Amino acid sequence: MNQLRWIRRAAIGGMLVIPLVTAGCGLFTEETSAIDPPQDVVSESDAPTNAGSQVGQPDTAQEVQGEQTRLTVYLQNADGYLAPVSIPVALGQDEQAGEKALALMVEDGEYAAAIPSDFRALLPKGTQINSFTIDPEQKLAKVDFSESFVSYNAQDERPMVEAITWTLTAMSGIEQVELSVQGEKLAEMPVDSFPLDEPLTRSIGINLETASGVTLSQSTPVTLYFSSQTADNEQYYVPVTRLIPRTDAPAEAAMEQLVSGPLNGSPLTAVVTPDFLVKNVEVNEGVATVDFEDSAYQAGDPIPQELLQAVILSVTENTEAKQVQIRLNGDSNIVDENNNSYNQPVERPHHVNALKS
Repeated sequence: MNQLRWIRRAAIGGMLVIPLVTAGCGLFTEETSAIDPPQDVVSESDAPTNAGSQVGQPDTAQEVQGEQTRLTVYLQNADGYLAPVSIPVALGQDEQAGEKALALMVEDGEYAAAIPSDFRALLPKGTQINSFTIDPEQKLAKVDFSESFVSYNAQDERPMVEAITWTLTAMSGIEQVELSVQGEKLAEMPVDSFPLDEPLTRSIGINLETASGVTLSQSTPVTLYFSSQTADNEQYYVPVTRLIPRTDAPAEAAMEQLVSGPLNGSPLTAVVTPDFLVKNVEVNEGVATVDFEDSAYQAGDPIPQELLQAVILSVTENTEAKQVQIRLNGDSNIVDENNNSYNQPVERPHHVNALKS
């Protein structure tokens, strides 16, 4: 299976594969064979689902705001984790959003000033995008880079591949990515041989880590959103793909992993309090209903917005659900500390992590 091949490559290379001492089983994703990209949706809810994000828009990485566009690109933070960052840029009438996003990701490139100071663009200095095309039938983005693309350190190879893949597959109409250099399609990355013989998808995971004792061929990947902060104390979300023992209830397993929190020693912060119990996760006609229990919760009590947003991001990342309904002790009449209501199903935000430069 492609996913296991890509993951096995990461394990051999030692990329963020860390032992996990976990308090729960894992709860909420899809099958081992795939990690789904975000779905294109239009929300009717006015409840925000991410700091700096907008609800009520298609779930893509692009938004036109007057003469400017917001593009969400994946950058590396100071701890080595990739995170989505929403950046305002000017997009010309004939410019493609995917090509512009890749240009934003070039180290010390034309748009270096737009990159928040706590983050690093991973594409090597001097990299140019020779061509960028999309095959709409295959939902395949084909990118041809200049020769400078191959000038990177081995430890940056997998993060580069993940950053390119997750940036482009967040855009409407793209589910696969193919890379070439100077017109020659790559069968593998040139420095550390990451396999490229088949198109890249989100099944490669992101910020990969492995639970203690897990056998790769018997694992289920779950992508979870935890929290981090910039040096200026701006909160933002970081996705992590965790391999857990194979489960017949992947959605519930992923939610339990979200509750159990980051790995021991991780610089990331948990977003769901450990007293939450996952009762059920059910997806029906595009709506995921997540039932939690908390003995300390009283109806009407405000729930931290960060917690609710992390649940929504995580559920939509790992299931085919287009909307998320959260219940606590059977009550769906939930509000956050800013008095935003979540009593109706909420969709994934249009943008994630709109940080200051």
